[in-house]
Order: sequence, then structure tokens, then C-alpha cells
Amino acid sequence: MKMAKQATKLATRQTTLSAAVSLSGIGVHSGLPATLTLHPAPADSGIVFVRTGRGSEPDREIVADVRAVTATDFATVLGDAKGPLCSTAEHVLAALRGLAVDNAVVEIDGPEAPIMDGSAAPFVDAIDRAGIRTLPAPRRYIEVLKPVRVDGRNGAFGELRPFAGGFRVETEISFSEPLIGRQSFAGEITPESFRREIARARTFGFMRDVARLWSAGYALGASFENTLVISDNQVLNPDGVRCPDEFVRHKALDAVGDLALAGAPLIGLYRSARGGHKLNHAVLSALMADPTAWRITEPQAAARRPRRRPELSTAAAGAGLAGGLAVPAFGPDVS
Repeated sequence: MKMAKQATKLATRQTTLSAAVSLSGIGVHSGLPATLTLHPAPADSGIVFVRTGRGSEPDREIVADVRAVTATDFATVLGDAKGPLCSTAEHVLAALRGLAVDNAVVEIDGPEAPIMDGSAAPFVDAIDRAGIRTLPAPRRYIEVLKPVRVDGRNGAFGELRPFAGGFRVETEISFSEPLIGRQSFAGEITPESFRREIARARTFGFMRDVARLWSAGYALGASFENTLVISDNQVLNPDGVRCPDEFVRHKALDAVGDLALAGAPLIGLYRSARGGHKLNHAVLSALMADPTAWRITEPQAAARRPRRRPELSTAAAGAGLAGGLAVPAFGPDVS
């Protein structure tokens, strides 16, 4: 894939929302209704999820970073030692990171983020309604210093590599159905490119998997309104696809959301083949577990010495991750 010739100019100040904004819908896996509200947050807060609506139980709060991932089966689930807090967090995370929102509180009154139309576009629209404002605090980036790679089965792999000046995603998928076949996407992720090339790509699945997913408690809220459904090498949705390579663009969207759990914008290249949530999380975990592979940096702050992020040391990055930092083999998944 051809690399960009000119590096993206990096913003030097943090951002947040100008006002609160809400969306309501059902969870694609749980089928349960939920209202999600995005609130402004102070500088250096990061993205914080708050679960409300728990009856007599107190609200729960968790910072969205790599240590907060409790499951990656068909969706990214955030939680802590008390259990899951929010399932299918990747699309709202992708919208926040894609539009370069550094600080926000994501309040949700159900167990799963609403799937809306299956893409990040409704969250992008909500952020646009709220507005984005710049804060005086400097923006800190996580700069990838050396390659970190995780290999899986059947040629699957994911890796983070140094890439000066911005964040780039290169992803490839391969399915036996000629309708999808082999598709690839490559591009630097900026608010403009995220809106134009990624945000509207919807989640997808295969009719042949429905019974298995239902029996396992997944896809209970899936419908033609929120999922591209493929059967007998055709899309069953009446409106068809939004673009011929919508499938791989959605994989890129998921990668942006999953890698937002680094806790700060990445300066680096993410490349994957036949990947998904598990692989995205494994690569990010492997990066954060190696203190020589990354550093915290502030663009255009020559007087400042780049600093490592102490709360994500090797020991901390491994805490709470199922199976520690041993990297299992991953096959392709559908999301």
C-alpha cells in the first residue's frame, strides 16, 4: 500500500465537547434500549464511561483505556473487577477519536451502547450538534517507536509501526464470498478523512451465523436497520451497501475505536489482515506492555522532554487482562 508523502499536521491543544448531546436506541447484541449522553469534560480527563440507571445501585465509572477491556467477542466490552460496564463501545469511541475529541464523559443508562444504524455516523452527527471546543492544555500523543506485531491463524496479523506525523490505518479482509472477496483500505485518519471515508460504514454479518449467535446471546437486537446482512452472496438489506468496500471500511472504523483505548491519540501506523476486536486489542496490549516501544510526546514543545505514561507501565498494562499478556492465536471474526 502506498504511504502518504506528507505528514499530517498534529494539533497541539486538547479538545472537548461544547455541550451535552444524547442518542437513544437498542443494543445490537443485547436488544435492550439505552440512552447514551456525551458530556464535556475537563482537560486531561480522557474518555470516561459512566453507567447510570442501575436502580438502587450507585453509578459506575471507568476510564476508557486498554486495561478496561473485559471481552472482545463480536464487540469491545469495557468493565472492571465488578463486571462489564458497557458493551459495543467501539463505535462511539471511533467517533470521538476520529473527530479528535480528547475529553468526554460517556453516560449510558443500559448495558450496551445503542447500535443506531450500525455505523459511527449517528455519533458523528451528535458530536457535530454538540460542537467541539479547544482547551488550553497541550495535547499529548502516544508515539510508536518500534514495530509491535501479533500473528494469528490463517495469515491473520496486526501490527503497530512508527509513522511520523500522524495516525494511519491499513487494513485488509478476505472472505470466500465473491460479494466481499479481498478488500483493503488505507489512509491517514483525520477528522476530515474519518467523516468522508469511514464513519458511515456499517457493521455486517452472515445469515448462516444467526442461529449460533442467538444461542450464545449475541445479535439479539440485529436487524436490517442496523446491520448489513449477507446470504447466498448477496446483501439482503433493501438499500444495499453504501459503497462497494463498506465491509473493510467498517473494519477500519472498528480499529480506530479499539485503538482509541490507548488513552491518547496515536502517532503511528496500524496495519492488519483478517483482523477484528480481539486482534486490535492484542496489538495495543502488546504495545503498552513494552515500555521501549512507545513514548508520550507533545508536538512543537521542543523544551519539553518526551515522557512515558507512568500509569501504563509494563506491570499496569497487564493488570486485569484475561490471560495476562500472553498473546493467543486469533482467527478472522465478523463485526
